[in-house]
Amino acid sequence: MTRITSAALAAVAFSLPASAKEFRSADVHPEDYPTVMAVKQMSEAVKKRTGGKHSIKVFTGTQLGGEKDTIEQTKIGALDLVRINSAPMNNIVPETLVPSLPFIFRDVTHMRKVLDGPIGDEILKALEPHGFVGMAFYDAGARSFYNTKKPIRTPADMKGMKIRVQQSDLFVGMLQALGANATPMPYGEVYTALKTGLVDGAENNWPSYDTARHFEVAKYYTVNEHSMVPEILMFSKKIFDTLPADEQKIFKQAAKESVPYMRKLWDAKELESRKKVEAAGVQVVDKVDKKPFMDAMKPVYDKLVTDPKLKAMVKRVQDTK
Repeated sequence: MTRITSAALAAVAFSLPASAKEFRSADVHPEDYPTVMAVKQMSEAVKKRTGGKHSIKVFTGTQLGGEKDTIEQTKIGALDLVRINSAPMNNIVPETLVPSLPFIFRDVTHMRKVLDGPIGDEILKALEPHGFVGMAFYDAGARSFYNTKKPIRTPADMKGMKIRVQQSDLFVGMLQALGANATPMPYGEVYTALKTGLVDGAENNWPSYDTARHFEVAKYYTVNEHSMVPEILMFSKKIFDTLPADEQKIFKQAAKESVPYMRKLWDAKELESRKKVEAAGVQVVDKVDKKPFMDAMKPVYDKLVTDPKLKAMVKRVQDTK
């Protein structure tokens, strides 16, 4: 599929008035993925509340590039919105590091309470000086390890394995702490890398493991749930600032309202994906002692969480009941 260049998108973006009817949003996932469906629902709400003036078209499956590409396009206003995982933002906006930390959340309920509250709002607000308006957090489930070689039950089983991670210093550090060789690469390249042996494994949630068809080539999935790093829906600040205040409010409200819809789809998708990959013969390692994995993360926290403000935010997350 031909990709649209940043320059071409920019030319289109800056030739349109603020009253443009169709905003463009990017997502690396397929059409029926919960994050995509949530932005489509948001579009319907925006369309209704603006009397048909505005809507959102979602470009799926890396049509506009990987997450790193679309983040850059959104920053310059060549793209209006983007749904990305928090991890690629870690090196841009320090606050996004906190919800990305391994084992920072006790469970899904804890994660949702933190992100729906003042801490979540603070992280979204921190995006603005960097050219983005944080609209909402979406769930990305719990990420676990999977590989082509053998069942992983302890960190020792990972020693020397080449594991694909997101393009984030945090994820690289996490794999190094576990004794594996971190291999950062875009999400769209992982299937081929697993199939050809460029990497031995990767880490992700059930729906991504399923929909990207990684289960076809990496048959061992370990439910260690090392990360519940959330997704973020971001608006280009350059574009958002051209909208009148009442329309900005409509977009923000529609984004917030899409969250419970996304979560409902997500919870159902997780169950569906797990059943599907198990039926395909994947060996699932369910009973994992998480403590050795958690203990190995101390140097990751020590190295990355050095700013007093971030340390305080980590404690606030951990203290949230």
